[in-house]
Amino acid sequence: MTRSVYFILGFCLAGLALKAGAQQSAPAAAPAPPPLVGTLAAHPDWLAAKSHPGDVDTVDHLVTSLYDVISGAAGKPRDWDRFRSLFLPDGRLGVIRPESRATQDAPARKGDVVFLTPDMYVQRDDPYFMTHGFFERSIANRVEVFGNLVHVWSTYESRHAEHDRQPFARGINSIQIVSAQGRFWIASILWDEERPGLALPEKYLK
Repeated sequence: MTRSVYFILGFCLAGLALKAGAQQSAPAAAPAPPPLVGTLAAHPDWLAAKSHPGDVDTVDHLVTSLYDVISGAAGKPRDWDRFRSLFLPDGRLGVIRPESRATQDAPARKGDVVFLTPDMYVQRDDPYFMTHGFFERSIANRVEVFGNLVHVWSTYESRHAEHDRQPFARGINSIQIVSAQGRFWIASILWDEERPGLALPEKYLK
């Protein structure tokens, strides 16, 4: 071979070697980060609104479904999958406990709040529903919306039988709702109820 042929051949081989080295030393693409804890993406198997497509398409339907799914005669099985499907995977329910003075039957109690997951609510209340009728409905809803954030200030009445003339309890459900992925979700509910010294104001009854 002539000197020029050797030169060209050497140049080509050097180029191939540089290319191979560059390919070997190139860092591998970083894996996609895992979904953030608490996001919907982190719970791909979370329950959809099965068999009740109209439960979550509007705020009104969502709130109506919440009251409907927990209501029923004593012993009537509740559709707890439907109940869970109304909430974000990390949704919460908060029971406000007011301060109370000591009585002959109970010690004094400081004010507190008990937060429950939907599953904890089921575990706590399902045995009660097996032996007690419970019907709850809203009598007035105040709805505030900003972007994908919704707040429903829902005045409720609770009865032991659907057609009882008087409710045994009334109060306010403060319901935080978000719009995401084409539907509405309950993020949290906090509630407090009437008691001696605390009556529902007229403005929350209409």
